[in-house]
Amino acid sequence: MLAVITGTSGDIGRAIAEKFLQEGLTVYGVDVKEAAVTHPAYVHVQGDICTGDFTALPAPDILISAAGTLEEADALAVNLQGTIRFTELLKDSPKLKSVLFIASASARNGAEFPMYVASKAGLVGYMKNLALALAKRGITVNSISPGGVRTASNGHILQDEKLYAAVLAETLLGKWAEPSEVADLAWYLTGVNRSITGEDILMDNGEMLKSNFIW
Repeated sequence: MLAVITGTSGDIGRAIAEKFLQEGLTVYGVDVKEAAVTHPAYVHVQGDICTGDFTALPAPDILISAAGTLEEADALAVNLQGTIRFTELLKDSPKLKSVLFIASASARNGAEFPMYVASKAGLVGYMKNLALALAKRGITVNSISPGGVRTASNGHILQDEKLYAAVLAETLLGKWAEPSEVADLAWYLTGVNRSITGEDILMDNGEMLKSNFIW
């Protein structure tokens, strides 16, 4: 099988690509940056999902969008419009079995910054729309909404002992996820699952559930 994965030069996208390579798939990775994955079955395509020409990409069995930005000025263009554009280019693959988007817990609770939140909430809405459209072909379409993940983009938190302790205290399990955990769930949802579709799966170590009940 062949997977096309965007954002493979970022921590989460790279972890997903490496997981799928371990599972024996051929992976085409798309990113504006140079390759961060080295493997005989990995092909890197350097390009911008908002403007790039991806007509030469092979038809995928699995399509995963992990490309994204935290920059407010670019959030809607990259996280939502660019992802939709890229998906629309490849969704008619006759081999397609599964589509997956990496959204964010912010899409549910509205935390973080306005354009970022809106972009991820819109992505979840698009996921559901696509699930409805592709169901007749037996294709599953889902999203993962991580909370805190130990990535380079969160380095300012991870490197500040007090700040990191404060955010961990907001979770039930007292930890953040590793990129490899997101990758494992991505593999299940696309490579194993055949009955879950149209769902946004929250992976936030219980942060959304945590509350202080006062009686």
